[in-house]
Amino acid sequence: MRTLIGAIVGAICLAAPAVAETPAAIVEDVQGKVDGIEFMDYVAPGKIIKLGPKAGVTLSYLKSCLRETITEGVVLVGTEQSTVQLGNVQRVKVSCDANAAQLSEREANQSAATTFRTMRSDAGSAPAKLPTIYGTAPLIQAKSGSTLVIERTDGKEPAISLPLKSDIMVAGKFFDLSKAGKSLTPGGSYLAKLGNKRYTFQVDASATASPTPIIGRLLRFE
Repeated sequence: MRTLIGAIVGAICLAAPAVAETPAAIVEDVQGKVDGIEFMDYVAPGKIIKLGPKAGVTLSYLKSCLRETITEGVVLVGTEQSTVQLGNVQRVKVSCDANAAQLSEREANQSAATTFRTMRSDAGSAPAKLPTIYGTAPLIQAKSGSTLVIERTDGKEPAISLPLKSDIMVAGKFFDLSKAGKSLTPGGSYLAKLGNKRYTFQVDASATASPTPIIGRLLRFE
């Protein structure tokens, strides 16, 4: 069995294209012993994951919004989905916005500027095409040691100000608003500020406080 898996890994390595280390997916769950990855790690295309007996991993793809639950076998991470040998995979399309999960700092600041231009020109309309999250409590990729401020931009609502302390960060690099007992309003538009970074986004009108896949409420401050 080990020889067979080794041969498959070798074949996958030869077939895997050389690509830049741009994250393709995030690890939402790890079951059993899985070497080389941990909960909330990003994985890039070409990454090979070997799953032993009864081991499993859940990957959520940032671009395709596919959530894969994979058990056993050998996994080759792709750009929009995985290739799985000698294992089982279940794929589900979830509500997510690739723009929210992949927005760069430059794009975030441009988005913020566009929002305020739109508000000045027509204060009665909501900004168009904002990155959207599908849960009322966003999961924000950020560094500890600073203060996160979230302000409503399309209505009156008390601003949320939260110090990002290391002991409340998820996996050392994410802040879950639900852990602080805070939530946002479905359908609302918001401006998040962290240091000199600005990030505008909106909450889907049908968003709830119920547990939702991480990929559907992920905001990345890169």
